Amino acid sequence: MSDPMHIVLDDTAMAAAGRGNVLASRLIHRAHAETGWYLYAPTCALVEADRARPGTAEHLVALPGITVLDLDLPAALAVARQNTWAAAHAQHAAQPTPDRPDGAIIATTAPERWAGEPVRVLDLNP
Repeated sequence: MSDPMHIVLDDTAMAAAGRGNVLASRLIHRAHAETGWYLYAPTCALVEADRARPGTAEHLVALPGITVLDLDLPAALAVARQNTWAAAHAQHAAQPTPDRPDGAIIATTAPERWAGEPVRVLDLNP
C-alpha cells in the first residue's frame, strides 16, 4: 500500500475544476474512487472560488471525496496574519497535523502565488 495523498485545493484549483480542468477532475475522481487519496476544500478558498466563478461552492461540496475544512480558531488566527483569506486558509490547511504528519500538497493553477512559501505545490496547468 502506498502512502496516503493529502491535497488541498486553493481557490484557483476550485475555479479550474468548475471550468472542467482535466487535472483537477482527475484529483476529484481519485479522492472519490481510490483509498488513501484525500482532497480538502478550505472554506475561505471555497468562498473566493465562488466569487470568481459563481456556483463553484455548491458544485464542489456536493462531490463525494471532498472534505470541506471549517474556519476553526487556529485557521482564523492564521488567516488574520495574511493578506488574503483564501491563500492563508489553504496554506494553514496544508501544514502538518496529527492526521497528516507530512502536511498536504496545495493544488493550484497559480503556482507563482506560492513561490517562497513553505508548502508543496501541484501545478494543475495542462
